[in-house]
Amino acid sequence: MKRVLGMVAGMAVLVGLVASVEQPAMAGNAAVEAAPAAPVAPVAPAVWGACPRVTGKAVNAALECATVQVPLDYSRPSGRSIKVAINRIKAKTSRSADRLGALLINPGGPGASGRALTEYVAAGLPDGVRERYDIIGFDPRGVGGSDPAMHCVDPDVFYKAPRQDAVPHGAADEQRLLARAAEYAGSCGERWSWLLPHLTTENAARDLDQIRAALGEKKISYLGFSYGTYLGAVYATLFPNRVKRLVLDSIVDPTAVWYRSNLAQDHSFERRHRQFLTWIAEHHDVYKLGRTLKQTQFAYYAMRDRLRTRPAGGVMGPSELDDTFTLAGYSDRIWPQFAQAWSDYVRQGDTKGLLDLYDKHGKNDADDENGYAVYLAVQCRDARWPREWSTWRTDMVAAHRTAPFLTWPNAWFNAPCAFWPVSGGTPVNVRGSAKLPPVLMLQARDDAPTPYDGALRMRRLFPTARMVVDQGGNHGVALAGNQCVDRHLAAYLRDGTLPKRDAECAALPAPRPAERMAARRVPASASPGLGGLLGVLGLIGLPSLK
Repeated sequence: MKRVLGMVAGMAVLVGLVASVEQPAMAGNAAVEAAPAAPVAPVAPAVWGACPRVTGKAVNAALECATVQVPLDYSRPSGRSIKVAINRIKAKTSRSADRLGALLINPGGPGASGRALTEYVAAGLPDGVRERYDIIGFDPRGVGGSDPAMHCVDPDVFYKAPRQDAVPHGAADEQRLLARAAEYAGSCGERWSWLLPHLTTENAARDLDQIRAALGEKKISYLGFSYGTYLGAVYATLFPNRVKRLVLDSIVDPTAVWYRSNLAQDHSFERRHRQFLTWIAEHHDVYKLGRTLKQTQFAYYAMRDRLRTRPAGGVMGPSELDDTFTLAGYSDRIWPQFAQAWSDYVRQGDTKGLLDLYDKHGKNDADDENGYAVYLAVQCRDARWPREWSTWRTDMVAAHRTAPFLTWPNAWFNAPCAFWPVSGGTPVNVRGSAKLPPVLMLQARDDAPTPYDGALRMRRLFPTARMVVDQGGNHGVALAGNQCVDRHLAAYLRDGTLPKRDAECAALPAPRPAERMAARRVPASASPGLGGLLGVLGLIGLPSLK
Protein backbone atom coordinates (compact mmCIF):
# COMPACT_ATOMS: atom_id res chain seq x y z
CA MET A 1 0.00 0.00 0.00
CA LYS A 2 1.69 3.07 -0.83
CA ARG A 3 1.21 5.53 1.91
CA VAL A 4 1.63 9.03 0.65
CA LEU A 5 1.38 10.62 4.05
CA GLY A 6 0.79 14.29 4.40
CA MET A 7 -0.96 14.61 1.09
CA VAL A 8 -3.67 16.03 3.18
CA ALA A 9 -1.92 16.55 6.56
CA GLY A 10 -3.41 16.49 10.23
CA MET A 11 -6.75 15.82 12.02
CA ALA A 12 -8.40 17.58 14.96
CA VAL A 13 -11.52 19.42 14.00
CA LEU A 14 -13.70 21.37 16.40
CA VAL A 15 -17.34 20.37 16.66
CA GLY A 16 -19.30 22.44 14.17
CA LEU A 17 -16.24 23.43 12.16
CA VAL A 18 -17.37 21.31 9.24
CA ALA A 19 -20.47 23.45 8.82
CA SER A 20 -18.37 26.29 7.44
CA VAL A 21 -16.90 24.18 4.64
CA GLU A 22 -18.90 23.74 1.47
CA GLN A 23 -19.72 20.10 0.68
CA PRO A 24 -18.54 18.98 -2.77
CA ALA A 25 -21.23 18.65 -5.37
CA MET A 26 -22.27 15.43 -7.07
CA ALA A 27 -24.03 12.68 -5.21
CA GLY A 28 -24.13 14.53 -1.90
CA ASN A 29 -24.12 12.20 1.07
CA ALA A 30 -26.59 9.73 -0.33
CA ALA A 31 -25.32 6.17 -0.44
CA VAL A 32 -24.89 4.68 -3.90
CA GLU A 33 -25.13 0.93 -3.49
CA ALA A 34 -23.59 -1.42 -6.00
CA ALA A 35 -26.06 -3.51 -7.97
CA PRO A 36 -25.58 -7.28 -8.16
CA ALA A 37 -23.15 -8.41 -10.81
CA ALA A 38 -24.67 -9.70 -14.03
CA PRO A 39 -23.24 -12.40 -16.30
CA VAL A 40 -20.26 -11.10 -18.23
CA ALA A 41 -19.60 -11.87 -21.89
CA PRO A 42 -16.57 -14.01 -22.80
CA VAL A 43 -13.29 -12.15 -22.45
CA ALA A 44 -10.97 -11.68 -25.42
CA PRO A 45 -7.57 -13.34 -24.99
CA ALA A 46 -4.77 -11.03 -23.91
CA VAL A 47 -2.61 -9.84 -26.81
CA TRP A 48 0.96 -9.52 -25.60
CA GLY A 49 3.51 -7.10 -26.95
CA ALA A 50 6.54 -5.04 -26.01
CA CYS A 51 6.24 -2.87 -22.92
CA PRO A 52 6.58 0.93 -23.08
CA ARG A 53 10.03 2.21 -22.30
CA VAL A 54 10.48 3.69 -18.84
CA THR A 55 12.88 6.63 -18.65
CA GLY A 56 16.06 5.75 -16.80
CA LYS A 57 15.32 2.04 -16.66
CA ALA A 58 16.87 -0.72 -18.74
CA VAL A 59 14.50 -2.69 -20.92
CA ASN A 60 13.82 -6.24 -19.73
CA ALA A 61 13.36 -8.30 -22.88
CA ALA A 62 11.48 -10.96 -20.89
CA LEU A 63 8.76 -8.51 -19.86
CA GLU A 64 5.61 -8.36 -22.00
CA CYS A 65 2.58 -6.07 -21.70
CA ALA A 66 -1.11 -6.19 -22.57
CA THR A 67 -4.46 -4.68 -21.60
CA VAL A 68 -7.71 -6.35 -20.60
CA GLN A 69 -11.06 -4.70 -21.25
CA VAL A 70 -13.42 -4.92 -18.26
CA PRO A 71 -16.94 -3.59 -17.59
CA LEU A 72 -17.08 -0.29 -15.74
CA ASP A 73 -20.24 -1.50 -14.01
CA TYR A 74 -20.63 -5.24 -13.50
CA SER A 75 -24.40 -4.85 -13.14
CA ARG A 76 -24.39 -3.59 -16.76
CA PRO A 77 -21.63 -5.65 -18.38
CA SER A 78 -22.59 -4.64 -21.92
CA GLY A 79 -22.26 -0.95 -21.10
CA ARG A 80 -19.20 1.24 -20.86
CA SER A 81 -15.84 -0.50 -20.47
CA ILE A 82 -12.42 0.50 -19.15
CA LYS A 83 -8.97 -1.04 -19.54
CA VAL A 84 -6.72 -2.73 -16.99
CA ALA A 85 -2.99 -2.86 -17.77
CA ILE A 86 -1.09 -6.10 -17.15
CA ASN A 87 2.41 -7.43 -17.74
CA ARG A 88 4.14 -10.76 -17.42
CA ILE A 89 7.34 -12.71 -17.32
CA LYS A 90 6.59 -16.12 -18.76
CA ALA A 91 7.45 -19.44 -17.18
CA LYS A 92 10.78 -20.81 -18.33
CA THR A 93 9.75 -24.43 -18.53
CA SER A 94 8.77 -25.73 -21.95
CA ARG A 95 6.92 -28.77 -20.60
CA SER A 96 3.23 -28.19 -19.98
CA ALA A 97 3.28 -30.86 -17.27
CA ASP A 98 5.78 -28.77 -15.27
CA ARG A 99 3.95 -25.47 -15.69
CA LEU A 100 2.00 -24.29 -12.64
CA GLY A 101 -0.02 -21.60 -14.40
CA ALA A 102 -0.30 -17.88 -13.65
CA LEU A 103 0.79 -16.23 -10.41
CA LEU A 104 -0.85 -12.83 -10.14
CA ILE A 105 0.70 -10.30 -7.76
CA ASN A 106 -0.50 -7.16 -6.01
CA PRO A 107 1.66 -4.87 -3.83
CA GLY A 108 -1.11 -3.14 -1.90
CA GLY A 109 -2.40 0.37 -1.63
CA PRO A 110 -5.13 0.53 -2.79
CA GLY A 111 -3.58 2.54 -5.56
CA ALA A 112 -0.31 0.70 -6.10
CA SER A 113 0.94 -0.59 -9.44
CA GLY A 114 1.30 -4.36 -9.58
CA ARG A 115 3.20 -4.09 -12.85
CA ALA A 116 6.01 -2.39 -10.90
CA LEU A 117 6.50 -5.56 -8.85
CA THR A 118 6.64 -8.24 -11.57
CA GLU A 119 10.38 -8.25 -12.18
CA TYR A 120 11.15 -8.22 -8.48
CA VAL A 121 8.97 -11.24 -7.72
CA ALA A 122 10.23 -13.13 -10.75
CA ALA A 123 13.84 -12.54 -9.65
CA GLY A 124 13.15 -13.35 -6.00
CA LEU A 125 11.33 -16.65 -6.27
CA PRO A 126 13.66 -19.63 -5.76
CA ASP A 127 14.78 -22.04 -8.43
CA GLY A 128 12.25 -24.75 -9.01
CA VAL A 129 9.38 -22.30 -8.55
CA ARG A 130 9.92 -19.23 -10.71
CA GLU A 131 10.53 -21.32 -13.86
CA ARG A 132 7.08 -22.88 -13.54
CA TYR A 133 4.88 -19.80 -13.22
CA ASP A 134 3.90 -16.98 -15.50
CA ILE A 135 4.38 -14.00 -13.17
CA ILE A 136 1.55 -11.54 -13.87
CA GLY A 137 1.47 -7.96 -12.60
CA PHE A 138 -1.59 -5.75 -13.00
CA ASP A 139 -2.53 -2.14 -12.38
CA PRO A 140 -6.00 -2.14 -10.79
CA ARG A 141 -8.68 0.03 -12.34
CA GLY A 142 -7.71 3.70 -12.18
CA VAL A 143 -4.03 3.00 -11.50
CA GLY A 144 -0.86 3.67 -13.51
CA GLY A 145 -1.03 2.17 -16.98
CA SER A 146 -4.72 1.33 -16.78
CA ASP A 147 -7.15 3.51 -18.72
CA PRO A 148 -8.31 5.84 -17.36
CA ALA A 149 -5.62 6.65 -14.79
CA MET A 150 -7.15 8.79 -12.08
CA HIS A 151 -5.74 12.22 -11.13
CA CYS A 152 -7.62 14.81 -9.11
CA VAL A 153 -5.24 17.76 -8.65
CA ASP A 154 -2.03 19.28 -9.96
CA PRO A 155 0.66 17.56 -7.86
CA ASP A 156 3.09 20.46 -8.22
CA VAL A 157 0.59 22.70 -6.44
CA PHE A 158 -0.90 20.18 -4.02
CA TYR A 159 2.43 18.93 -2.70
CA LYS A 160 4.30 22.22 -2.68
CA ALA A 161 6.62 22.13 0.34
CA PRO A 162 6.65 23.02 3.11
CA ARG A 163 3.00 22.23 3.74
CA GLN A 164 1.02 23.20 6.80
CA ASP A 165 1.83 21.23 9.94
CA ALA A 166 -0.35 18.13 10.12
CA VAL A 167 -0.90 18.76 13.83
CA PRO A 168 -3.18 21.80 14.11
CA HIS A 169 -2.26 24.62 16.45
CA GLY A 170 -5.68 26.15 17.00
CA ALA A 171 -9.02 26.49 15.23
CA ALA A 172 -7.66 28.46 12.27
CA ASP A 173 -5.20 25.66 11.44
CA GLU A 174 -8.01 23.12 11.68
CA GLN A 175 -10.15 25.18 9.33
CA ARG A 176 -7.44 25.28 6.67
CA LEU A 177 -6.72 21.55 6.96
CA LEU A 178 -10.40 20.72 6.76
CA ALA A 179 -10.89 22.92 3.71
CA ARG A 180 -7.94 21.19 2.03
CA ALA A 181 -9.54 17.79 2.53
CA ALA A 182 -12.91 18.98 1.23
CA GLU A 183 -11.25 20.60 -1.79
CA TYR A 184 -9.50 17.37 -2.76
CA ALA A 185 -12.72 15.36 -2.49
CA GLY A 186 -14.60 17.96 -4.51
CA SER A 187 -11.98 18.00 -7.24
CA CYS A 188 -12.17 14.20 -7.57
CA GLY A 189 -15.95 14.43 -7.83
CA GLU A 190 -15.85 17.13 -10.51
CA ARG A 191 -13.41 15.19 -12.67
CA TRP A 192 -14.55 11.61 -12.12
CA SER A 193 -18.27 11.53 -11.30
CA TRP A 194 -18.80 8.66 -13.75
CA LEU A 195 -15.96 6.56 -12.35
CA LEU A 196 -16.12 7.03 -8.57
CA PRO A 197 -19.17 4.78 -7.90
CA HIS A 198 -17.31 1.86 -9.48
CA LEU A 199 -13.92 2.07 -7.76
CA THR A 200 -14.29 -0.64 -5.14
CA THR A 201 -12.33 -3.64 -3.97
CA GLU A 202 -15.18 -5.87 -5.12
CA ASN A 203 -14.95 -4.54 -8.67
CA ALA A 204 -11.15 -4.87 -8.59
CA ALA A 205 -11.63 -8.53 -7.62
CA ARG A 206 -14.04 -9.00 -10.51
CA ASP A 207 -11.46 -7.38 -12.80
CA LEU A 208 -9.00 -9.94 -11.47
CA ASP A 209 -11.28 -12.70 -12.71
CA GLN A 210 -11.51 -11.01 -16.10
CA ILE A 211 -7.72 -11.09 -16.22
CA ARG A 212 -7.83 -14.80 -15.38
CA ALA A 213 -10.17 -15.37 -18.31
CA ALA A 214 -8.03 -13.27 -20.67
CA LEU A 215 -5.04 -15.41 -19.71
CA GLY A 216 -6.96 -18.55 -20.62
CA GLU A 217 -6.57 -20.00 -17.12
CA LYS A 218 -9.26 -22.01 -15.33
CA LYS A 219 -7.62 -21.17 -12.00
CA ILE A 220 -5.01 -18.68 -10.87
CA SER A 221 -2.51 -18.41 -8.06
CA TYR A 222 -2.20 -15.12 -6.21
CA LEU A 223 0.41 -13.39 -4.05
CA GLY A 224 -0.81 -10.21 -2.37
CA PHE A 225 0.93 -7.85 0.04
CA SER A 226 -0.74 -5.47 2.50
CA TYR A 227 -4.03 -4.19 0.97
CA GLY A 228 -3.39 -6.85 -1.66
CA THR A 229 -4.28 -9.43 1.02
CA TYR A 230 -7.73 -7.90 1.32
CA LEU A 231 -8.15 -7.88 -2.46
CA GLY A 232 -7.06 -11.54 -2.54
CA ALA A 233 -9.45 -12.47 0.26
CA VAL A 234 -12.34 -10.77 -1.54
CA TYR A 235 -11.45 -12.63 -4.74
CA ALA A 236 -11.32 -15.92 -2.85
CA THR A 237 -14.72 -15.16 -1.32
CA LEU A 238 -16.33 -14.38 -4.68
CA PHE A 239 -14.52 -17.01 -6.79
CA PRO A 240 -13.28 -19.80 -4.50
CA ASN A 241 -13.34 -22.43 -7.24
CA ARG A 242 -10.97 -20.34 -9.38
CA VAL A 243 -8.12 -20.22 -6.86
CA LYS A 244 -5.18 -22.61 -7.16
CA ARG A 245 -2.80 -21.10 -4.58
CA LEU A 246 -3.40 -18.08 -2.36
CA VAL A 247 -0.63 -16.29 -0.43
CA LEU A 248 -1.49 -13.35 1.82
CA ASP A 249 1.49 -11.40 3.18
CA SER A 250 1.08 -8.63 5.80
CA ILE A 251 -2.59 -9.11 6.35
CA VAL A 252 -5.39 -6.56 6.51
CA ASP A 253 -8.14 -6.93 9.11
CA PRO A 254 -11.25 -7.55 6.95
CA THR A 255 -13.57 -6.79 9.87
CA ALA A 256 -12.35 -3.17 10.26
CA VAL A 257 -12.79 -1.76 6.75
CA TRP A 258 -11.68 1.06 6.75
CA TYR A 259 -12.14 3.73 9.42
CA ARG A 260 -11.38 1.46 12.38
CA SER A 261 -8.44 -0.03 10.51
CA ASN A 262 -6.79 3.38 10.32
CA LEU A 263 -7.35 3.99 14.02
CA ALA A 264 -5.59 0.70 14.74
CA GLN A 265 -2.67 1.82 12.57
CA ASP A 266 -2.11 4.88 14.72
CA HIS A 267 -1.25 2.67 17.69
CA SER A 268 0.75 0.05 15.78
CA PHE A 269 2.89 2.74 14.14
CA GLU A 270 3.44 4.30 17.56
CA ARG A 271 4.79 0.98 18.87
CA ARG A 272 7.05 0.57 15.85
CA HIS A 273 8.28 4.18 16.07
CA ARG A 274 9.23 3.58 19.70
CA GLN A 275 11.14 0.46 18.66
CA PHE A 276 13.08 2.66 16.25
CA LEU A 277 13.78 5.24 18.96
CA THR A 278 14.82 2.49 21.39
CA TRP A 279 17.25 1.12 18.78
CA ILE A 280 18.75 4.60 18.43
CA ALA A 281 19.13 4.85 22.21
CA GLU A 282 20.94 1.51 22.20
CA HIS A 283 23.45 3.06 19.77
CA HIS A 284 23.93 6.37 21.55
CA ASP A 285 27.68 6.02 21.05
CA VAL A 286 27.10 6.43 17.30
CA TYR A 287 24.16 8.82 17.02
CA LYS A 288 24.28 10.72 20.35
CA LEU A 289 20.54 11.40 20.36
CA GLY A 290 19.82 10.00 23.82
CA ARG A 291 20.53 6.97 25.95
CA THR A 292 16.91 6.13 26.73
CA LEU A 293 13.58 5.98 24.89
CA LYS A 294 12.42 9.06 26.81
CA GLN A 295 15.45 11.02 25.67
CA THR A 296 15.22 10.01 22.00
CA GLN A 297 11.49 10.79 22.01
CA PHE A 298 12.27 14.26 23.33
CA ALA A 299 14.95 14.71 20.66
CA TYR A 300 12.58 13.62 17.86
CA TYR A 301 9.73 15.96 18.80
CA ALA A 302 12.18 18.80 19.44
CA MET A 303 13.43 18.36 15.88
CA ARG A 304 9.88 18.27 14.56
CA ASP A 305 8.96 21.44 16.44
CA ARG A 306 12.05 23.28 15.20
CA LEU A 307 11.22 22.38 11.59
CA ARG A 308 7.81 24.01 12.00
CA THR A 309 9.37 27.45 12.16
CA ARG A 310 12.65 26.70 10.37
CA PRO A 311 12.07 24.17 7.55
CA ALA A 312 15.25 22.38 6.52
CA GLY A 313 16.40 23.77 3.20
CA GLY A 314 13.20 25.80 3.15
CA VAL A 315 11.20 22.69 2.12
CA MET A 316 11.24 20.11 4.91
CA GLY A 317 8.80 21.12 7.60
CA PRO A 318 7.08 18.87 10.15
CA SER A 319 4.63 17.39 7.62
CA GLU A 320 7.47 16.48 5.27
CA LEU A 321 9.28 14.96 8.25
CA ASP A 322 6.16 12.92 9.03
CA ASP A 323 5.97 11.68 5.44
CA THR A 324 9.61 10.64 5.45
CA PHE A 325 10.02 9.09 8.89
CA THR A 326 6.83 7.05 8.60
CA LEU A 327 8.81 4.82 6.27
CA ALA A 328 10.92 3.71 9.22
CA GLY A 329 7.80 1.92 10.42
CA TYR A 330 7.84 -0.28 7.34
CA SER A 331 11.38 -1.60 7.48
CA ASP A 332 14.22 -1.53 10.00
CA ARG A 333 16.69 -1.88 7.13
CA ILE A 334 16.57 1.87 6.66
CA TRP A 335 16.98 2.76 10.35
CA PRO A 336 20.74 3.45 10.09
CA GLN A 337 20.21 5.90 7.21
CA PHE A 338 17.45 7.73 8.98
CA ALA A 339 19.26 7.84 12.33
CA GLN A 340 22.43 9.22 10.73
CA ALA A 341 20.57 11.96 8.87
CA TRP A 342 18.75 12.94 12.06
CA SER A 343 21.97 12.91 14.06
CA ASP A 344 23.79 15.08 11.51
CA TYR A 345 21.00 17.63 11.67
CA VAL A 346 20.86 17.76 15.47
CA ARG A 347 24.57 17.44 16.24
CA GLN A 348 26.09 19.38 13.35
CA GLY A 349 23.27 21.48 11.88
CA ASP A 350 23.76 19.59 8.60
CA THR A 351 20.47 19.35 6.68
CA LYS A 352 21.79 17.41 3.68
CA GLY A 353 20.93 13.97 5.07
CA LEU A 354 17.35 14.95 5.92
CA LEU A 355 16.85 16.60 2.56
CA ASP A 356 18.24 13.56 0.72
CA LEU A 357 15.84 11.30 2.63
CA TYR A 358 12.92 13.56 1.83
CA ASP A 359 13.85 13.78 -1.82
CA LYS A 360 14.09 10.00 -2.14
CA HIS A 361 11.35 8.84 0.23
CA GLY A 362 8.97 11.63 1.11
CA LYS A 363 8.66 13.82 -1.97
CA ASN A 364 5.52 13.22 -4.03
CA ASP A 365 4.93 13.40 -7.76
CA ALA A 366 2.19 12.67 -10.31
CA ASP A 367 2.44 8.90 -9.83
CA ASP A 368 2.01 9.39 -6.08
CA GLU A 369 -1.04 11.58 -6.63
CA ASN A 370 -2.55 8.92 -8.87
CA GLY A 371 -2.00 6.34 -6.14
CA TYR A 372 -3.52 8.63 -3.54
CA ALA A 373 -6.58 9.41 -5.67
CA VAL A 374 -7.30 5.71 -6.19
CA TYR A 375 -6.54 4.93 -2.56
CA LEU A 376 -9.22 7.39 -1.45
CA ALA A 377 -11.64 6.39 -4.18
CA VAL A 378 -11.55 2.74 -3.11
CA GLN A 379 -11.45 3.19 0.65
CA CYS A 380 -14.11 5.93 0.72
CA ARG A 381 -16.40 3.84 -1.51
CA ASP A 382 -15.80 0.37 -0.01
CA ALA A 383 -17.40 1.19 3.33
CA ARG A 384 -19.14 3.97 5.22
CA TRP A 385 -17.09 6.65 6.96
CA PRO A 386 -18.25 9.10 9.62
CA ARG A 387 -19.65 12.26 8.05
CA GLU A 388 -19.72 14.21 11.32
CA TRP A 389 -16.42 15.76 12.34
CA SER A 390 -17.34 15.45 15.98
CA THR A 391 -16.85 11.67 15.61
CA TRP A 392 -13.47 12.03 13.94
CA ARG A 393 -12.27 14.62 16.40
CA THR A 394 -13.27 12.63 19.48
CA ASP A 395 -11.48 9.55 18.17
CA MET A 396 -8.34 11.40 17.10
CA VAL A 397 -7.97 13.44 20.26
CA ALA A 398 -8.13 10.19 22.25
CA ALA A 399 -5.65 8.42 19.96
CA HIS A 400 -3.20 11.32 19.90
CA ARG A 401 -2.75 11.18 23.67
CA THR A 402 -1.00 7.81 23.42
CA ALA A 403 -0.04 7.68 19.73
CA PRO A 404 1.20 11.14 18.71
CA PHE A 405 3.52 9.93 15.95
CA LEU A 406 0.91 9.16 13.27
CA THR A 407 -2.58 10.05 14.51
CA TRP A 408 -3.02 13.50 12.94
CA PRO A 409 -1.14 12.80 9.67
CA ASN A 410 -3.09 9.56 9.22
CA ALA A 411 -6.38 11.27 9.94
CA TRP A 412 -5.87 14.01 7.38
CA PHE A 413 -4.63 11.48 4.88
CA ASN A 414 -8.09 9.92 5.05
CA ALA A 415 -10.09 13.07 5.79
CA PRO A 416 -11.46 13.49 2.22
CA CYS A 417 -13.64 10.43 2.94
CA ALA A 418 -15.76 12.68 5.18
CA PHE A 419 -16.62 14.70 2.07
CA TRP A 420 -16.41 12.06 -0.63
CA PRO A 421 -19.01 12.66 -3.37
CA VAL A 422 -20.13 9.02 -3.34
CA SER A 423 -20.89 7.55 0.04
CA GLY A 424 -19.47 4.25 1.15
CA GLY A 425 -21.23 0.96 0.56
CA THR A 426 -21.24 -2.40 2.28
CA PRO A 427 -17.95 -4.35 2.24
CA VAL A 428 -17.86 -7.91 0.95
CA ASN A 429 -18.43 -10.42 3.75
CA VAL A 430 -14.99 -12.00 3.54
CA ARG A 431 -14.96 -15.69 4.45
CA GLY A 432 -13.42 -19.01 3.56
CA SER A 433 -15.20 -21.79 1.69
CA ALA A 434 -15.07 -25.55 1.36
CA LYS A 435 -14.29 -24.95 -2.31
CA LEU A 436 -11.17 -22.96 -1.44
CA PRO A 437 -7.82 -24.78 -1.42
CA PRO A 438 -5.39 -24.40 1.52
CA VAL A 439 -4.19 -20.83 2.04
CA LEU A 440 -0.76 -19.57 3.18
CA MET A 441 -0.68 -16.47 5.39
CA LEU A 442 2.53 -14.61 6.25
CA GLN A 443 2.68 -11.98 8.96
CA ALA A 444 5.22 -10.09 11.06
CA ARG A 445 4.27 -9.86 14.73
CA ASP A 446 5.16 -6.15 15.07
CA ASP A 447 3.94 -5.07 11.64
CA ALA A 448 2.82 -1.43 11.80
CA PRO A 449 0.72 -0.90 8.62
CA THR A 450 -1.19 -4.20 9.08
CA PRO A 451 -1.25 -5.04 12.79
CA TYR A 452 -0.97 -8.63 14.00
CA ASP A 453 -4.38 -8.69 15.72
CA GLY A 454 -6.09 -7.94 12.41
CA ALA A 455 -4.18 -10.76 10.73
CA LEU A 456 -5.48 -13.16 13.36
CA ARG A 457 -9.03 -12.11 12.53
CA MET A 458 -8.43 -12.87 8.87
CA ARG A 459 -6.89 -16.20 9.89
CA ARG A 460 -10.06 -17.21 11.75
CA LEU A 461 -12.17 -16.60 8.63
CA PHE A 462 -10.17 -19.12 6.55
CA PRO A 463 -10.22 -22.54 8.23
CA THR A 464 -8.02 -24.06 5.49
CA ALA A 465 -5.23 -21.54 6.16
CA ARG A 466 -1.92 -21.81 7.96
CA MET A 467 -0.09 -18.74 9.23
CA VAL A 468 3.68 -18.32 9.36
CA VAL A 469 4.65 -15.57 11.79
CA ASP A 470 7.89 -13.62 11.43
CA GLN A 471 8.85 -12.46 14.92
CA GLY A 472 10.12 -9.13 13.61
CA GLY A 473 8.32 -5.96 12.57
CA ASN A 474 8.98 -5.42 8.87
CA HIS A 475 6.05 -5.04 6.51
CA GLY A 476 6.15 -7.51 3.64
CA VAL A 477 8.05 -10.58 4.86
CA ALA A 478 8.19 -12.78 1.76
CA LEU A 479 11.26 -12.52 -0.50
CA ALA A 480 12.82 -10.09 1.96
CA GLY A 481 15.71 -12.16 3.30
CA ASN A 482 14.06 -14.38 5.91
CA GLN A 483 14.98 -17.85 4.66
CA CYS A 484 12.57 -19.55 7.05
CA VAL A 485 9.63 -17.60 5.63
CA ASP A 486 10.78 -18.14 2.06
CA ARG A 487 11.09 -21.92 2.56
CA HIS A 488 7.43 -22.05 3.53
CA LEU A 489 6.52 -19.85 0.55
CA ALA A 490 8.50 -21.99 -1.91
CA ALA A 491 7.05 -25.27 -0.62
CA TYR A 492 3.53 -23.93 -0.90
CA LEU A 493 3.92 -22.44 -4.38
CA ARG A 494 5.69 -25.58 -5.59
CA ASP A 495 3.11 -28.18 -4.60
CA GLY A 496 0.67 -26.68 -2.08
CA THR A 497 2.53 -27.91 0.99
CA LEU A 498 1.66 -26.08 4.21
CA PRO A 499 3.09 -26.49 7.70
CA LYS A 500 1.06 -28.97 9.78
CA ARG A 501 0.11 -26.14 12.09
CA ASP A 502 0.73 -22.41 12.34
CA ALA A 503 4.48 -21.79 12.47
CA GLU A 504 6.96 -19.16 13.63
CA CYS A 505 10.16 -17.86 12.09
CA ALA A 506 12.82 -15.91 13.96
CA ALA A 507 13.17 -12.26 13.00
CA LEU A 508 16.07 -11.10 10.90
CA PRO A 509 18.91 -9.61 12.98
CA ALA A 510 18.48 -5.98 13.95
CA PRO A 511 20.40 -3.59 11.69
CA ARG A 512 23.82 -2.37 12.75
CA PRO A 513 24.76 1.30 12.67
CA ALA A 514 26.72 2.39 9.65
CA GLU A 515 28.11 5.87 9.64
CA ARG A 516 27.45 8.14 6.69
CA MET A 517 25.29 5.62 4.90
CA ALA A 518 24.17 6.99 1.55
CA ALA A 519 20.43 7.63 1.45
CA ARG A 520 18.75 5.42 -1.08
CA ARG A 521 15.30 4.37 -2.12
CA VAL A 522 13.72 1.73 0.12
CA PRO A 523 14.43 -1.62 -1.56
CA ALA A 524 11.39 -3.48 -2.81
CA SER A 525 12.39 -6.29 -0.49
CA ALA A 526 11.75 -4.03 2.48
CA SER A 527 8.11 -3.88 1.56
CA PRO A 528 6.67 -4.60 -1.84
CA GLY A 529 3.57 -2.75 -0.74
CA LEU A 530 5.72 0.24 -0.04
CA GLY A 531 8.02 -0.22 -3.01
CA GLY A 532 5.02 -0.50 -5.29
CA LEU A 533 3.05 2.30 -3.50
CA LEU A 534 5.49 3.82 -1.17
CA GLY A 535 6.19 3.41 -0.84
CA VAL A 536 4.05 2.85 0.72
CA LEU A 537 1.09 3.63 1.73
CA GLY A 538 0.35 0.91 4.25
CA LEU A 539 -1.19 3.59 1.74
CA ILE A 540 -4.12 0.72 4.53
CA GLY A 541 -1.31 0.76 3.33
CA LEU A 542 -0.45 3.47 3.55
CA PRO A 543 -2.87 4.56 4.84
CA SER A 544 -4.12 1.66 5.58
CA LEU A 545 -2.38 -0.20 3.92
CA LYS A 546 -0.64 1.76 2.58
